[in-house]
Amino acid sequence: MMKLRKADERGHADHGWLNTYHTFSFANYYDPQNMGFRSLRVINDDFVTGGEGFGTHPHRDMEIITYVLSGALEHKDSMGNGRVIRPGDFQYMAAGTGVMHSEFNPGKEPVHLLQIWIMPDEKGVKPRYAEKAMAAAETGKLHLITSKTGRDGSIPIHQDADLYLARLKAGETVTHKLPAARHAWVHVAEGEATLNGKALKAGDAAAVSDELQLELKGEKPSQVLLFDLN
Repeated sequence: MMKLRKADERGHADHGWLNTYHTFSFANYYDPQNMGFRSLRVINDDFVTGGEGFGTHPHRDMEIITYVLSGALEHKDSMGNGRVIRPGDFQYMAAGTGVMHSEFNPGKEPVHLLQIWIMPDEKGVKPRYAEKAMAAAETGKLHLITSKTGRDGSIPIHQDADLYLARLKAGETVTHKLPAARHAWVHVAEGEATLNGKALKAGDAAAVSDELQLELKGEKPSQVLLFDLN
């Protein structure tokens, strides 16, 4: 079973300095039919103007993943981390007992990023931080970014949620076997692709259950995120 979530169906807010699209209910966008999927709670597709950003603000008891698609994002947090993350960089924070952080676009051009929140399987954990650089990742493969155990060099997170990145050239295909009782959320970050023959464009997504195999094919150069969830 596959249910599509088209880009133009998402919530949208334009704050001037921030142009954002919400796959699931977030802030002033409320949609009781789209409150999240399994442990996946937030996918915000954000464009932040140069010289602007999110001031220091708190998080707790949430697994937070940021993926930069273009531009640069400067991150500072109460754990002492200060980084500029660039296209192809994944950044992870376990907010746990509480974290303060800020995100700022230090450049002149907009920064395009995906902000992802996953609900943890335990509360009150010690905050932690990690990064994974994927700008040079081989195309035509599924690359494991996060997992519960940190297997295969992935970032360990506090949830049984495998996040994969597929970078596809036109015509390239990857397949993923979905074990019984597992579910998938597939989000096209850039480009155009098909999922089991269904056409998806940038910003489109699909919720998948009761499918044994997923086949992604690039119709144009694309970046696709695949979440394998319990």
